[in-house]
Amino acid sequence: MTLAPGLIADLTAIVGGERLLTEAADCYVYGYDNSRRHVPPDAVVFALTESEIQAVVRTCRRHRTPLVARGRGTGTAGAAVPLRAGVVLALERMNRILEIDPANRLMRVEPGVTNREVQDAAARHGFFWAPDPTSAAYCSVGGNIAVNAAGPRAVKYGAARENTLALKAVAGTGEVIRVGVATTKGAVGYDLTRLLIGSEGTLAIITEATLKLTPLAHARRTLRATYDSMPHAALAVSRIMAQPVTPCALEFLDEAAIRMTRDYSRALPEHAVALLLIEADGPEAALDEAVSALAAAARGPGLTELATAETAEDSAALWAVRKALSPALRTLAPNKLNEDVVVPVSRIPALISGLQDLSARFGIPIVNFGHAGNGNIHVNLLYDSQNPEQAARARPCLSEVFDLVLSLNGTLSGEHGIGIEKRDYLTRAIDAPTLALMRAIKGQFDPDNILNPAKLFPEV
Repeated sequence: MTLAPGLIADLTAIVGGERLLTEAADCYVYGYDNSRRHVPPDAVVFALTESEIQAVVRTCRRHRTPLVARGRGTGTAGAAVPLRAGVVLALERMNRILEIDPANRLMRVEPGVTNREVQDAAARHGFFWAPDPTSAAYCSVGGNIAVNAAGPRAVKYGAARENTLALKAVAGTGEVIRVGVATTKGAVGYDLTRLLIGSEGTLAIITEATLKLTPLAHARRTLRATYDSMPHAALAVSRIMAQPVTPCALEFLDEAAIRMTRDYSRALPEHAVALLLIEADGPEAALDEAVSALAAAARGPGLTELATAETAEDSAALWAVRKALSPALRTLAPNKLNEDVVVPVSRIPALISGLQDLSARFGIPIVNFGHAGNGNIHVNLLYDSQNPEQAARARPCLSEVFDLVLSLNGTLSGEHGIGIEKRDYLTRAIDAPTLALMRAIKGQFDPDNILNPAKLFPEV
């Protein structure tokens, strides 16, 4: 778009010339995220304070200019791509940890702090923050909150929504709002904290977050269970989650994912068709009983091997293989559609079976892995956009994947968000009256639709 006259001068007055990019080559890299979609912005502003963010929002509102808040660009749904150009507000320099309060199990941070920085700082006091996405070393807490990020630990400890106590943010009106409380209980008014979490920067721009911390477990043990079929592994997941001991992680890899990981590690058995990584944590004295319970649930039809990682190094090697999966998929095909669907745990067998049928019918390889303990399976459709037949089949196959998920009483996203990639499917998951209410809420927070426009909602 063409920027309104005077906008650049107004932005320069707020942050100065050194924290404002306007040259096309400089702005280019701020036009993409891990979805591989790309639209370059017209300008990039690096904010350092809440008052600067407030001034930038008010300026963009006055000039009717789109404004997209950006963390580190690790999102996979295109939420950080400035579809209508305009201004990108880069929050990567707002990276201070403002307070660590072990006595009250909380931490206050700015939005640009990375997940890993939070974990390291919390660990020095014997705590952790529950969300642990694969991109923890790079992704920002603001981005984690914007998409309700999770990770393997969510099966026991919850996602960002369950582990964020309070937020400060700037709405599309330019007003600073404070939502939530510094306590683990609160019943005062509407829960606007949980509303902002997962809203992908469409309602307000987060300037500060109060995070709920959890004590680190004294000990942890990892089990590896392999099965002769994916349905047998999926049934094992249902058994594990139906008994009293909740694992702190329960990850699933299908045969294609296992084959791929052998390029990275020989730690996996040669003939496994499906694999579960099962992890328990807690006091050392209680772990034997917990591991026994999880192992008993893992045993059943199709089990070919059940092993315990003998050392911390063995456990770390297994997790390194799991975390290498997503980036490794880029080596198998030039293009992938990476979806993070969720179904009730008891419906995982039906989901896996249905995905196998869709893969065969459309001739599209589908690699499945993910957080099986809460039914959050990463479904990866691999194709070559330069192959006309494959390219033509990929999107119709994805459409049927979503239909399958919804037919199983599932949902379209567990932790990646909607962004651009899933917005056109939203009407399948959310009925018209509810969607209208969501649009009305957007209008209250952002009456001129300047905050991350063209995201979440289908275009009308």
